[in-house]
Amino acid sequence: MTVFTARTSAEAVVAAPRQAIWDALTDPDTLASLTPFLKRITPEGDSHWRWEMTGLDVLPIEVAPVFTEKMEFVELERIDFHHDPPAGRTERTAVTGWYVLKEVEGGTHLATSLEIALDLPLPKLSSKVVTTAMRGVIDQMGDRFSRNLLDHLGIDPKA
Repeated sequence: MTVFTARTSAEAVVAAPRQAIWDALTDPDTLASLTPFLKRITPEGDSHWRWEMTGLDVLPIEVAPVFTEKMEFVELERIDFHHDPPAGRTERTAVTGWYVLKEVEGGTHLATSLEIALDLPLPKLSSKVVTTAMRGVIDQMGDRFSRNLLDHLGIDPKA
């Protein structure tokens, strides 16, 4: 088994109220509907969310990650999350990241960063190929998530 890691970050001014964006990011059902390759998010207790992905093609295998995140919310300002599986549960995927929301002229400045680690039954020698595939999936997810969020907020992405 080898752990492969990929990171991404993005920021933009979204022409929407901070509350509307916050509501989308903090509702598990809404967030799941906006996020490509995500089947569902299930809250577990007060501060943990269990994320279940669809099959992802991470050369040369397909994986369907399931992972538990401890979610920390600073109302209307920040969401932090890190991998925190329940005792006795082994998860081969870990995600760490954050969202930051700030009111600005013209809407809300939204910034995000995340790091994904996959523990896969592949040799370390395959690292370059696997991390390139992971970055491709992450980029596609980010692009589609952005479009879905704008659509959810009723914003024309070409405006």
